[in-house]
Amino acid sequence: MEFLDARRLTGPNLHFDEPAAVLDVACCLHESALFEASWRHAVATLWSALGERSVRYSRIDHEGGISVAFTAPIDALYLATEVNQLAFAMVAAGVDGGAAPEIAAELDRLRTARDDESKPDLHLLSAAAERHHVTLLWDDDHVSLGMGVSAGTWPARALPAADTVDWSAYRDIPVGIVTGTNGKTTTVRLAQYILRVAGRTVGVSSTDWIAINDRIVASGDWSGPGGARRVLRQPVDTAILEAARGGLLRRGLGIRRADVALITNISADHLGDFGSRSLAELLSVKWLVSRAVVRSGTLVLNADDEQLVAKADAYAGRIAWFGLEPTNPVITSHRDAGGLALVANGSQLLLCNGTSEVLVCREEEIPVTLGGSARHNTANALAAAALCTVLGAQPDDIRRGLTGMSQRENPGRSNVFEVGRRRILVDFAHNPGAMRAVAGMARALPAKGRALCFGQAGDRPDELIRAVTREAWAIGLERVYVSELADYYRGRAPGEVYGLIRDELLRLGADPAHIEHHELESDSFAAAMTWANDGDLVIMLALGGSGPVLAEIEALIRATG
Repeated sequence: MEFLDARRLTGPNLHFDEPAAVLDVACCLHESALFEASWRHAVATLWSALGERSVRYSRIDHEGGISVAFTAPIDALYLATEVNQLAFAMVAAGVDGGAAPEIAAELDRLRTARDDESKPDLHLLSAAAERHHVTLLWDDDHVSLGMGVSAGTWPARALPAADTVDWSAYRDIPVGIVTGTNGKTTTVRLAQYILRVAGRTVGVSSTDWIAINDRIVASGDWSGPGGARRVLRQPVDTAILEAARGGLLRRGLGIRRADVALITNISADHLGDFGSRSLAELLSVKWLVSRAVVRSGTLVLNADDEQLVAKADAYAGRIAWFGLEPTNPVITSHRDAGGLALVANGSQLLLCNGTSEVLVCREEEIPVTLGGSARHNTANALAAAALCTVLGAQPDDIRRGLTGMSQRENPGRSNVFEVGRRRILVDFAHNPGAMRAVAGMARALPAKGRALCFGQAGDRPDELIRAVTREAWAIGLERVYVSELADYYRGRAPGEVYGLIRDELLRLGADPAHIEHHELESDSFAAAMTWANDGDLVIMLALGGSGPVLAEIEALIRATG
């Protein structure tokens, strides 16, 4: 039995639709029932001694252990997390025979922590917001009422009295949530562009930035609940929020209600992490976004993804489908029932309401599809079109948005550049599904020879790293340049990930002399460009971020005239 993590769940999560404290424990199956019973008893004892209200408990079995959680007030989540840690120590002492914690001293410390964390004004304001059907968003520093252009925000320690608030002043705005394994960021960018064409002021949070229309407010990974809250406090009239696996698993959903939630696909990625060690567990994490729309919104799903199709059978809410195959039985039966679907029929993108069809545009008219060779971006375009349709965009808005967004407005995702007579493809592929999509693009682009620059994060399982390598080799490569960034060792020794990749390449038949190892992506890229002659294609997969690579490409373009 091993302690893995204790943390706050600040929004709807795998365990509850309300805030909670969760404890992850590695253990075998026969230990889990005993641990859960002892943990519940310890939590109940400690929580009661602290004078807190009764709680509800939950247990989820994961590969390699269990996750247990209990509900807690929003101003006692740090306290609840410490209670979980103490409860684990108590149970572990009983199981392993180690030294038991000094409970009396620990309770004195926790009472002080409880008093420091307590925010009675927040409780009163939250209850009043619930009665007035007004969205309240909270974190350690700020509390806000309403969303977007009508939001009001206060410091967490200087809240207004509930009876002084003009509740009619605070309203919601249309909100879309986007999750999935691949294509999230591109879909968010396409959706934002469409809605801007439609005249909206659009705020987005994503793995690359927070932006209002074309103005970047903050750079970096903002795909968690913190990014969602920050966008919803901006002066925007529509919000598109990317929800990545890490934020969903570690904190839960950033908001309780949305108008539309989209799941692009489910494929192998991050499968080494506790809570998402299998595709079934990963699907459960991504499926959390459905909680925000099950009562009064629309869930947009990929009809070409077998796991999403199977999961949708038990879903009680409204669904819209998108897909690359118009004869997909999921789509045809959905349309027969009068449902909304976005489909590709040959090169035509069609918006379908029941049996009626409207031509949106042709695939080759959409810049990010690279003339139709980037088929995965055709799927992303359909997904964005479905999301925007639910949010009220008209077919002409969607057409102008999809055909108007250039490659440069989707940096680091399926970008193609010409440097003299050499061609460069830049992408972010880092799992087997994404690499398969890149391989399709790379094979569709004419080239005398092809070189690949890529790497992998060390926290991926060995087999996933090998699977990505197999998909890469299927491109048909003359040279492979493997970069190992120190920030991505993630528990592995230097050279270990490279060793796995090299071993798999050799097994597949690569010439050892055609595989190079570099520490930096910039060095890999420079070596590949030195190798490349006229007519060759260099594929650059920028794991560490596309910014430096794109800057170097711009410099090369200027230098070659």
